[in-house]
Amino acid sequence: MNWQTLFDMQKELDNYILAQHDLKNENVFEKKVLALLVEVGELANETRCFKFWSLKPASEKEVIVEEYVDGIHFILSLGLDFGITHYEPKTLEDDKDVTSLFHQVFQSITTLKEKQTIAAYYHLFDTYLILGQQLGFTAEDIKKAYIDKNKINYDRQNQGY
Repeated sequence: MNWQTLFDMQKELDNYILAQHDLKNENVFEKKVLALLVEVGELANETRCFKFWSLKPASEKEVIVEEYVDGIHFILSLGLDFGITHYEPKTLEDDKDVTSLFHQVFQSITTLKEKQTIAAYYHLFDTYLILGQQLGFTAEDIKKAYIDKNKINYDRQNQGY
C-alpha cells in the first residue's frame, strides 16, 4: 500500500482540525495517544475477542474495519508529529491470537507515550498492522475504509462535531 497518500490525507485533516479548533500552537500528542487507546478499546469491543462470557458474535466486518481505521488515523497523526511522512512495513506475520495482539498494541502505545521515539512509533505501526491482518483486513480494505472515514471526519468537523 502507498502509505504516503494516507499520510498526506492525514496531514490535511490534522491541519484542518487544528485550525478549526484554534490549536495550531498547542501540543496535542498526549491527547492523541489517549484517543488512540480509546479507539483500540472500541475496536476490541466490536470484535468481542475477549468476551469469553458471551455468545453474541462480533460485529460485521464493515463496522470492525471502520473502528480499525479510526486507529490508523491517530497512528498516522502521531507519525506526523515525529516528522514521518511515509512507512514501509516489515514482513508482517504473527501467529498470536487477536486478544494477545490487542495487548501488544496497548503496550506499544504506552511505550510510544513513554519513550517518544521513532523506533517505538514504527513498532506500534507494525503491531497494529499485524492486528489488522489477523482481523482479516487487506491493504485495500484498509485504504478504502480510511478514505471513507476521512471524508466522514471532515463532514463531522464541518457540522460542529
